[in-house]
Amino acid sequence: MRILMGIFVLAIYGGITFYLGWNLRTWLLAIQQFRWPIAYWIGLYAISFGYFIGKLHPLLTPFSIVGSYWMFFLQYGLILCVIANLLIAFTPLTTKLVGTWVISVLIVLLIVGTYFAYSPVIRNATIEIDKPGEDMRVVVASDFHLGVLSGKGHLEKFVQLSNEKNPDLVLLPGDIVDDSPKRFINKGMGDVMQQLQATYGVYGVPGNHEYYGNEMKQFREAMEKANVQILMDETILVGERFYLTGREDLTNKNRLPLSKLKPEDNALPWFVMNHTPNDLDEPANLGVDFHVSGHTHKGQMWPNHLITERIFELDYGQRGKNDMHALVSSGFGFWGPPTRIGSRSELWVIDIQFAK
Repeated sequence: MRILMGIFVLAIYGGITFYLGWNLRTWLLAIQQFRWPIAYWIGLYAISFGYFIGKLHPLLTPFSIVGSYWMFFLQYGLILCVIANLLIAFTPLTTKLVGTWVISVLIVLLIVGTYFAYSPVIRNATIEIDKPGEDMRVVVASDFHLGVLSGKGHLEKFVQLSNEKNPDLVLLPGDIVDDSPKRFINKGMGDVMQQLQATYGVYGVPGNHEYYGNEMKQFREAMEKANVQILMDETILVGERFYLTGREDLTNKNRLPLSKLKPEDNALPWFVMNHTPNDLDEPANLGVDFHVSGHTHKGQMWPNHLITERIFELDYGQRGKNDMHALVSSGFGFWGPPTRIGSRSELWVIDIQFAK
């Protein structure tokens, strides 16, 4: 059944690639620039499967880069090609004019999307927790996907922005690296991460992509050297002030229920990191005070947010549920194409006010 499903998906994907290639070919013919048809189609399909080809060997990494950008053209090219075909079929507009318009729109979207991806913004929120304690500031950033396109320079921006806010605590709720930690290690990103400053330290949890890389041991070791404590179904007492729980990702089918990780002392605040915001009822009913997640990217590229909104109770932003404050970040990085349309790369600065 899996083989049949895989064949079906490949057939659909190949068909969409052909549709986009046929439209591009038609426009190139209209402007008299189409050359070498065999090389054209081989190159197009090599690009369309480039992301997967690039995973086969480090020397093939350039294919991953090209393949990542292809995902952008796949989504918006498909939308625009359908519109273009309708315009050509039902209006006097020519293929040359409409095709030029489509290419121009794609270029503008690519420029804008790249800017939104690589120019992170700071979101601010203030929450109140009805438990005694001294007010504190927490920086939250998820989904860095550190690797080829989200690299050392992007991480340096985060460290600078975070340190400028003088946080008491930094939380990194998952997908810190993009599958494998090798590039994080080889490019010296750990040296950058070590520069993060926080009164009570820097903590993280694995996301689904850490599991996809199947290098969890190497990931944890790299984070430990970078002064990031990874919590995996663990609850710790931090600074005698609050409890912090880090959950395994949903990818791990053996992860513990949150009830098994609940601290015995209910008087102190309880913070929870769970990469995927799959269930807010359980933590709210158990008495969690502050719950942070990522994973959704807020769809990353419009109109994908319409899908994440239907899948998750809270796919983005900050919301109260019972006495719990829940936060879902769109992420500091990105997955696939280094572009964002309808979302921004971001970090959150949360000022927590406790009952005096």
